[in-house]
This record gives sequence, C-alpha cells and structure tokens, in this order.
Amino acid sequence: MVRRRDPLRPPTKPLLALGLEGSANKIGAGVMQHLPDGTTAVLSNVRHTYNPPPGEGFLPRDTAEHHRQWVHKVINDAISKAGISMHDLDCICFTKGPGMGAPLQSVAVVARTLSLLFRKPLIGVNHCIGHIEMGRLITGAQNPVVLYVSGGNTQVIAYSRQRYRIFGETLDIAVGNCLDRFARVIGLSNDPAPGYNIELEAKRGKRLLPLPYATKGMDVSFSGLLMATEAYTTDKRYRASSTGASDEEDIITPADLCYSLQETVFAMLVEITERAMAHIGSKEVLIVGGVGSNVRLQEMMGVMAKERGGLVFAMDERFCIDNGIMIAQAGLLSYRMGFETTLADSTCSQRFRTDEVAVAWRA
Repeated sequence: MVRRRDPLRPPTKPLLALGLEGSANKIGAGVMQHLPDGTTAVLSNVRHTYNPPPGEGFLPRDTAEHHRQWVHKVINDAISKAGISMHDLDCICFTKGPGMGAPLQSVAVVARTLSLLFRKPLIGVNHCIGHIEMGRLITGAQNPVVLYVSGGNTQVIAYSRQRYRIFGETLDIAVGNCLDRFARVIGLSNDPAPGYNIELEAKRGKRLLPLPYATKGMDVSFSGLLMATEAYTTDKRYRASSTGASDEEDIITPADLCYSLQETVFAMLVEITERAMAHIGSKEVLIVGGVGSNVRLQEMMGVMAKERGGLVFAMDERFCIDNGIMIAQAGLLSYRMGFETTLADSTCSQRFRTDEVAVAWRA
C-alpha cells in the first residue's frame, strides 16, 4: 500500500476508482482509493504483458486479441486483491489515448460495458497524464521537469497554468521504440521486455562506438541513430556472439552496440532535460514511462541533477511501466473535479497530446 497526501480538498467519503490500461502490449487494472483524511492508497495493481517471439514486434491486431483474452482475469484479480466489489466503485477510468488503435479500443469497450452494467461514471484519461500523476504520487516530487520516455512517447514536460506544457520531444520515433527495434535486429528476447534486455546487454559492452548525436534545440531525433547502429551489424568486425572476443580489440559485439546506443540516446535526453530545468528554474526531475525504469538513465540523470544542486525522482517497474493504477489515479483526480466522460465521447485517440488536458486539480 502506498500513501501520500494529495493537493486537493479531501473528499467527504472514501472514493474508489478502477483504472484500465491497454494502450500498447500491456493490459492492466488497478484500484485506487482516496480517503477523507487526505491520504491516497493503492489497493491493487495487476497487469499482463503480450510478448511476441524474438525478432518480432507486437502488431495492433494481435495485441488487441491478447487484451481481450486477459482483460476479464486481470480485472477480477484487481478487484479481488483490493477486497471490494464492482458495486463499491465510484468511477471506472480507462486510457483514452495516445496509443495503438486496436488495443485502446478493445479496453475502451470493456470500460463502457462495465460503466453501463454497474451504472458508474466513466472517466477517459490521457496516458501521459496518468504516468505523471502516478510519478508525483509515488515519489513526492512537487513541481518537477518531467522526462516522459516510453515505447511510443518521448517528451520533456513542465507544469504551467493548469497544463502540462511540452518543452521538447522526439521528431520521429520514441526512445523506447528505438531500443526495441534494435533489440529485434540483434535477436534479443521480448521477455520481459526488449528494452530491459538491451539494458542487461549494455552492461557487458566495452567499446563506445561513434554514433550520430541528434539534438535539435529542445527536440531529439532517433531514427538516424538507429540506422547507424544497425549498420554496424553488417561491418566485417561485427560478431553476433561476444564469446571469445574479449581480447580482440577490433571486434564489435552486440554488447558494444547496446552500450553505445544506450549511452548516446540517454545523453541526448539528459541534455534537453537540463535545458528545461535551466529555463524554468527547477531543481527536480521526474522520470516516467517504461524506459524510465532503466537504471543507467537514472544514474546519468542523477549526475546532471547533482551538478545543478537538484534531485532525480524515479520509480521501479511496478509503476513506471504501463499499469492500470496510474489510470485510476489520474481518473480519480478528474472525477473529484467534476469531470465525466459521456458515452458519446468515450472514443479513443492514437494522438492525444499531453498539453490538450486541463489539469484542473493543480493550482
């Protein structure tokens, strides 16, 4: 159970929300509770991941089918672990976007059905806002610069006038997508996640190879960097296995490529985050999104923040990687401000911008 006082006026009675997340390859359900004494409690957080075979990505159709197969069990487990019934809920929250169209729609249908069956208000949630609000809740960060890094999103964000403003972002592919695609190129497993396996492989790397460093003002670009890294796999010095190659200085191994790719992309992210900190005068950095659980990224960001007299706030994979409880938290904040999504407006959007959401619960 995680507890922290939230910034809103405490509710007059305990409030319960079920959050449903399914924007990519994870189907998640979580139950969040806000109490009259001003505390917030995570009652359950359950998820299941779709892992395609090595060398393959997850297609929207297959991912949606996975979500349909697992959503009933995931919801039942979340409700059971929370020790409540569906009738106890005050609202049902779901990811409205951004994300992959078919998986988003499959979960939205379930949320709409539950809302009608149990006559509960429906709350559509922006996926990124869910990450940010969960990060603020778990870490205690007050007004940080947010680095949002995941398979589908890369943004540097800061709060101003009831909006989360985007200071910089990727101009092409997201950092998580870059890492995942390279993992497929060199045949790393998708279990538990290709990015995590890149992180493990990078720890064995010994050579920092030259790669394009593409920061453009406050924005970044990863597609050229990915292509340049892939090109090394056709180099005559490349060996698909590092076994026996440790004493040969001219050999390039998969571990070297993972190390070089990871160091370069994270350096780019640290640079634009530091610029945002300098611009708004912040001493806090909050890292959210699936890639945010990468320990090396946290270390590099920590070095930068320490030099500026600041702090880095990060979470482990329970709350960093897509989950239902972050949707429940952001949805319950909206619900407490009087927001409700009508059935007519309960559609999904693959491109739902972070700065489109009115953050009414913050001063």
